[in-house]
Amino acid sequence: MSTLDEGEPVPPRTGRKGRRLHVLRTALLAVFGAIVLAWLILFVTKGRFLKHPVERTVGSLINRTVAVKGDFQLYFAPLELKFYAEGLSISNPGWASRPHLFTARKIDARIAPLSLIFGKRRLYRLDLTDGAADLEWNRAHDRNTWTFSDKKGGEPLQFPRIDRATVAGTTMRYADPQMPLLAELGIGTITSANARIGKAVKVKGTGRIRDTPFRLAGDLLSPDATVNRGRNQLSLRIWAANNIVDIAGVLPSIADVENVPLQTRARGRDLSELLWIIGVAIPSTRTYALKAQLVKDKETFRFTGLSGTFGNSDLAGRLTVTNGQRLRLDSALTTRRLDIVDAAPFIGYNPDIVASKGAVAAAAATGAGPQRVLPEAALPVATMQRFDAALKWTIGVVRSRNVPVSNIDLTLALDRGRLALSPLTFSMARGNVASDLIFDTRSRPAANSYDIRLAPTPMGRLLAGYGVAEAGTTGMVSGRIKLDGRGDTIHDALSTASGRIAFVMPRGSFWTRNVQLSELDVGTFAYKMFQGRLKEPVAINCGLIAFTVRNGIAAADPILIDTRKNVILGRGGFSFRTEAVDLAIRADGKKFSLFSGQSPVGLGGTFARPSLNVISPELLGRAGAGLGLAIVATPLAGVLTFVDIGDAKSAACGPVLSAATASAQRTTRGKKRDDVGAGTRN
Repeated sequence: MSTLDEGEPVPPRTGRKGRRLHVLRTALLAVFGAIVLAWLILFVTKGRFLKHPVERTVGSLINRTVAVKGDFQLYFAPLELKFYAEGLSISNPGWASRPHLFTARKIDARIAPLSLIFGKRRLYRLDLTDGAADLEWNRAHDRNTWTFSDKKGGEPLQFPRIDRATVAGTTMRYADPQMPLLAELGIGTITSANARIGKAVKVKGTGRIRDTPFRLAGDLLSPDATVNRGRNQLSLRIWAANNIVDIAGVLPSIADVENVPLQTRARGRDLSELLWIIGVAIPSTRTYALKAQLVKDKETFRFTGLSGTFGNSDLAGRLTVTNGQRLRLDSALTTRRLDIVDAAPFIGYNPDIVASKGAVAAAAATGAGPQRVLPEAALPVATMQRFDAALKWTIGVVRSRNVPVSNIDLTLALDRGRLALSPLTFSMARGNVASDLIFDTRSRPAANSYDIRLAPTPMGRLLAGYGVAEAGTTGMVSGRIKLDGRGDTIHDALSTASGRIAFVMPRGSFWTRNVQLSELDVGTFAYKMFQGRLKEPVAINCGLIAFTVRNGIAAADPILIDTRKNVILGRGGFSFRTEAVDLAIRADGKKFSLFSGQSPVGLGGTFARPSLNVISPELLGRAGAGLGLAIVATPLAGVLTFVDIGDAKSAACGPVLSAATASAQRTTRGKKRDDVGAGTRN
């Protein structure tokens, strides 16, 4: 049974729906009216009364202080949002070095309202006068002034799309204390219509990277795209420390260089001056010209496809620079042909001085004394301790008149001041050299270690550049130099070095001429000269040229060469401290010789100017004695003073070939030798 009486009418459902629609229409009309009223109020008042509320609201949203000193307008005209401000400023965060992120004497903009909520921000028109932006990173490089949040890393700087613009008197300052880098730029006047500027925009500026000032000039070659937030063709030239660097590329936006390929070219008088700008020390070079593709990925700068020249040598490969808490370089380089002059800086010489005046003048330029060849150029200790590096460098051929060197394979590691060239291998005259060189500046003065090993190498080819003909010389040589010293220069390190130098010659042959000259066997030499047999080989049984080095002084220990006809012996030594050489070489015959000087050949002078003294005091004394006998007796008696009775003791080759010291040398009969010294200079 129905709860309603049959006589009561049922309310129509359409009446309820009509009331709801009426309420909705009323509400919409009220909202629309409020909007129209607000629009009307804003249009009439130009929204000037919103000046302080906008300063507070926007400032609260971005956690900055926003201020407008002069006139302020914010209203719809009619559907575009007009924003006008005189003396606008937006503060920087407290850690920044400048008070304001942005200031402008006047800004007049028409903004697409919905673009503030959806999609890319768009400005229909922008008139900006005397705008100044201050863009800065903090020291930790995890905050920047243009990111209005606590997000670490900092967001990239984004520009809105601008259809029409007139921008005049704009400046920009960029500071990155991690590099450190400071740049202050002035941007030329921009006038655009319909998102088209029509001509290049000039950019000029100055700055400082680390301790090096620079200046730059550039062109935005596709400004239309820039205004429209499109592709931007940029061309930039930088002058710094006698270097010119050109950068060109297409940017997705004017301030976005992350992961964008940029073509770079650099040229200058010295590549070390370019890298010194970022605090990297390398040996000096002659004039260079290089090109590469650069891609920046946060704190990493990758140079790929690198190619070019330095001096008369070529260079190719890749380089990565990581500007983190410690600067680091990682590179893989290839050189097809390296000029020997361009290699001079690796031992401390200025290559230009070497090319024009020679090694002695280059050594003098480093502070070395007169007629010295060991450079006094100091290791850049402070810089070596400031950055790290890893290098793999292969070199095809070294252009040299004297020593044929090729197939260089260098591995370099620099770790907090410890520089290791290990391994460093190369081919020399059909032989191989392997070395490990350590320069550790973490201890003061630097602790240096030299370990150089020469595999068996043909002497004829090795010394061909010094006037020794290869034909007729079949002797081989192998050796090792193992020295340890302390010092920040090559001269200082060797002046304090201790260790051993030894070169071993197994069985082979030399020109007869060389051996006869060394023992001044005038009779045999003259006989073979007139017979035209100077190139007849003389057999070498074994030979050892070795020095023991103590505190920079090298003493023969021993010099002993055993040939089929004689035994060559040496005494004395040389000094890394003074570079003086004082050696006496003599050869005793195993067979009777009528005309033999039997007196030492003196090797003296310095590393820079060695001298050979074949008319020794002993020889002069014997000549005087011979002259006396010839006067008081007969001419035949005078000849007797030059007779070699041939009593030289053959050497046991076992100790010689094992590079044993003088005290271990023996004759073929097993007796201890008494003619090879004791490993001292006396």
